[in-house]
Amino acid sequence: MKTEKQVETAANAEKRPFGIRDSLAYAAGDLGCNMSFALKGTMALFWTQVMGMGLWYSLLLIIVQVWDAINDPLIGSMVDADKRKYKRNKFLQYIWVGSIGLIVGGACCFLPFPSAPVWAKFIIFIAGYVIWDAFYTVANVPYGSLLSLISDKPADRASLSAWRSIGSMIGNMLPMVILPMIIYNADETLNGNMVFVAALIMGVLGFICFQFMIRNTTIRVDTEIRCNEDQPKFNVFEAMGNFVKNRPAVGATLAAMGMFVGMQGAATAVSVVFQIYFKNTAISGVVQLFAMIPIVVFTPLARKMVVKYGKKELSVVGAICSIIGGLGLFIITPDNTGLDLLIYIVCQLVYSLGLGIYSTVSWAMMGDAIDYNEWKTGKREEGIVYSLHSFFRKLAQGIGPAVALVIMNSLGYVNNAVDPVTGEAFIDVTLLSFDVAVNLRWLVAVLFLVAAVMQFVGLALIYNLDKKTMDKMNAELAARRVAE
Repeated sequence: MKTEKQVETAANAEKRPFGIRDSLAYAAGDLGCNMSFALKGTMALFWTQVMGMGLWYSLLLIIVQVWDAINDPLIGSMVDADKRKYKRNKFLQYIWVGSIGLIVGGACCFLPFPSAPVWAKFIIFIAGYVIWDAFYTVANVPYGSLLSLISDKPADRASLSAWRSIGSMIGNMLPMVILPMIIYNADETLNGNMVFVAALIMGVLGFICFQFMIRNTTIRVDTEIRCNEDQPKFNVFEAMGNFVKNRPAVGATLAAMGMFVGMQGAATAVSVVFQIYFKNTAISGVVQLFAMIPIVVFTPLARKMVVKYGKKELSVVGAICSIIGGLGLFIITPDNTGLDLLIYIVCQLVYSLGLGIYSTVSWAMMGDAIDYNEWKTGKREEGIVYSLHSFFRKLAQGIGPAVALVIMNSLGYVNNAVDPVTGEAFIDVTLLSFDVAVNLRWLVAVLFLVAAVMQFVGLALIYNLDKKTMDKMNAELAARRVAE
């Protein structure tokens, strides 16, 4: 009679080999996430220019991060502690639940009621954000954890990470290119009703992407914890302590926070720069799409380059490229000539080259950080490790835009215009001076450079899984699993 271990080994051997189907499915998952998440860059514009919240928005954004602080680790630890049997896999089951909520979750953040009292706007924003963030976390935390379970081979993980970057890129490209053409009025002002409709459509598209991923994902790494009387109960505080001592997780998290300081913190400033500095919102999406070219070029090379050079080594080179591009953004020509836009585009290309190198391996680095936690502590805690990583990423995504908006206001972004019909205050970008536009152009350069420096510190100085250490860790973990 076969033992339980022999039955599991035979079952794993029957699973289909890793291939392009896995990569496409994993890419579809991040495409689904970004169908909801990509609109977050529009949130500051919506709540300041349509809903007239001004500095109140910065305060509200910081307040909802308290929910993030509870939400991410809570759901991550809940996933780790869940020992129930599911038809497919517990991670896929949680993703399925989250994908349903995200159909309307994103739209809840863009309910267009500009004439509502201030207290009502507070409730609309906080309730909408909490609903969206809860379902996003339920889908995103298990999704991120899946990478370490689909395959334990470095090359396969590099492929998954690279394809996730493609899914993320497409998920950002579609809103980036299409939204500016449909959510702005002819006078470059924002149309709140169209933002709400766009959010609903993107929620449905995200649900479709998640369903494709769920139906085409195969789990190959057996990490199930068997319950017995000697099995210690999951301890969330111990798991958090392990995360703090996990250098790869901390380094990768700092780098990701830096990336989002640039992407999300500068997003509002970039949008306003194209509104009042370059005076061309329609082209903003095309310019940002053009900056994605380096990511597209590097992605097919990621798998071979990771095998040859290592993820840490490649990502550090990418961070250096981003620093060079960030420094170039400080070159501003007088009177906003066509040359200025050309310089901006070229520097964005250089910056994005570095970002592309890092982003294609970033998720594989977190998968390795999960393995590192098991290597050092003997415990696999996918949910809590990834959820804390996700928490700090979302902290950067929230605090970054909030701080950027406060700085923008100090530079003259707020002008307290009043709607002659409703009497409501709002921000009229047509009244902003060119001097304000120039100041915001400088702010964009500062934010991108700070982001690149944070990436370099996290990847070069803290993250410690170089190619040699990775080989040692994988060999020892493989030996442990065979012996079990």
